[in-house]
Amino acid sequence: MKGVFNMKHNKGLTFFTVCVYLFIFAPVVIIIMTAFGPDEVIAFPPKGFSLKWFVNIFTSDMFMKTFSISIQVAVIATIIALIIGVPAAYAMSRFDFKGKGLIKNIFFSSIIVPGIVFGFSIFNFIIIKWKLPIYTSLLIGHIIIILPYIIRVVASSLEGFDYSIEEAAVSLGASRLKTFFLVVFPNITSGVIAAFMLAFINSFNNVPISIFLTGPGVSTLPIKMMSYVEYYYDPTISALSVTLMIMTIGIMFIVERTLGLSYFSK
Repeated sequence: MKGVFNMKHNKGLTFFTVCVYLFIFAPVVIIIMTAFGPDEVIAFPPKGFSLKWFVNIFTSDMFMKTFSISIQVAVIATIIALIIGVPAAYAMSRFDFKGKGLIKNIFFSSIIVPGIVFGFSIFNFIIIKWKLPIYTSLLIGHIIIILPYIIRVVASSLEGFDYSIEEAAVSLGASRLKTFFLVVFPNITSGVIAAFMLAFINSFNNVPISIFLTGPGVSTLPIKMMSYVEYYYDPTISALSVTLMIMTIGIMFIVERTLGLSYFSK
């Protein structure tokens, strides 16, 4: 009786697992197939094969310009957030001080507050009240939203660090700053790299914040894709989605070949 129950349980679990995988991957398969369709509108299954929508991406100034802006903003915002986030994570992991809980809550507020609400708040303060340029406002907004991810990932790496090694270096005459870069930082390099990748992806793909902080001449690729879908129903967006997936796989392949994915679990 128990064996029959386990068999039914295993079949139910297998069915549920298959349904979950279908729910995740079916849209991806549809997007990939429609990207190669020859029709002027998205059709599934496609009636033929064509690469013209991929050509349309690279010949469109609209997509190329917004892609360049997205890359610039994501890279610059991530680097600045790392400069702020790594010392902040170190300070909160290493020291106990008054107001530590409050500071943590402030850093993580951009995750707790809904993106639309947060984006509208940033829009009111940065653009309406401070009257900063759109590009600068977009950069500041992205730094704020990715900072919690960097602090959380780096802080997780620091949890396993033995601070007695740092104290030994200080006792031998090294300064705190030198000790950090020569002793602490090499031990959390994997966490910093993981934080960079996570922050970069979140910045590049962000919509709720970017939609409030873009304007004439300054827009990101996800926002432009969303606005393109509102007026056109051709497979260009499908082709662009496939291109971005290939780029992501390429980046992961390079990381695997140079560092190895196991490097991030050290």
